[in-house]
Amino acid sequence: MTDTFDRIVDAGVVAVLRGVEADQLIGIADALRAGGVTAIEVTADTPGVTDLIADVAGSFSTGETVIGAGTVLDSETARATLMAGAEFVISPSLHPDVIETCNRYGAVSMPGIMTPTEAVRAYEAGADCVKVFPASTLGPGHIGSMQGPLGQIPMMATGGVSPENAGEFIEAGAIAVGAGGALVDYDAAARGDYDAITETAREFCEVIEAARSTD
Repeated sequence: MTDTFDRIVDAGVVAVLRGVEADQLIGIADALRAGGVTAIEVTADTPGVTDLIADVAGSFSTGETVIGAGTVLDSETARATLMAGAEFVISPSLHPDVIETCNRYGAVSMPGIMTPTEAVRAYEAGADCVKVFPASTLGPGHIGSMQGPLGQIPMMATGGVSPENAGEFIEAGAIAVGAGGALVDYDAAARGDYDAITETAREFCEVIEAARSTD
């Protein structure tokens, strides 16, 4: 679990893949890895999610890419994705049963929260990190304010994160950011232009690295 969490933090960016086509998945994952984004979340509302997770988990060597499941709302889905090869589970909201399942199987859990009370409840329930969501609505200042009294709780910013604002969230105290459409161009993938995805991934990573160097 510690190794998985450290790899997510080192990556700095979690790519959120929602509704990804099976025939594009490995190409997108490889393009992201080439750009430095080595943490990938496949959302549970994607058709055939367990097969997709298994495909990514079996296509890369240990340490190349860390794969997880997102939009997980119940323990049954958490267990199914973990059995398929997911190493971390992310939710948009707080579900203690999901956290419990992750702890049972030694997986990283990252529930979604918005308030300090939710953050504390999630951490007390055994979450490894909380996902501040939707980040763009709340803004970097919200994370900075919560990190004051709750600096012991790792926080990731997700929702509306782009290369233009990712650095601000890191500077505010986020350990990483989650990004979907601003990171993964599905139209480019459909054209076979995976280099475009690599370039955006590289841009995100450069922003994260620059923000961390100011700490």
